Amino acid sequence: QVQLVESGGGLVQPGGSLRLSCAASGRTFGDYAVGWFRQAPGKEREFVATISWNAFSKYYADSAKGRFTISRDNAKNTAYLQMNSLKPEDTAVYYCAADTKYTPWPPRNPRDFDSWGQGTQVTVSS
Repeated sequence: QVQLVESGGGLVQPGGSLRLSCAASGRTFGDYAVGWFRQAPGKEREFVATISWNAFSKYYADSAKGRFTISRDNAKNTAYLQMNSLKPEDTAVYYCAADTKYTPWPPRNPRDFDSWGQGTQVTVSS
């Protein structure tokens, strides 16, 4: 079983940056892929990015390419999402998730992930 806790959300102006963190506990962190998703009010949960267990492979949604960077530090049991050039449409609750089922690469559907954090709010507004 994996427990995940997100942090780092907040209010930022358009064009600004935030770095989200996802602290994991339970199962060995280096055993599984980690993904980031987001959900805006009234919308479905949307894939953002995913990173393989060894950080060798990364996959991004089109909306995140060139602006967001996913990373992980297995020694610190933590994954990160660096978000730059933020836009108002990036406003959402951001969730990290663990794929301990070894879904074929890349896992990018919510059903590919079996453990979720509680989410952290990101608001992009002037």
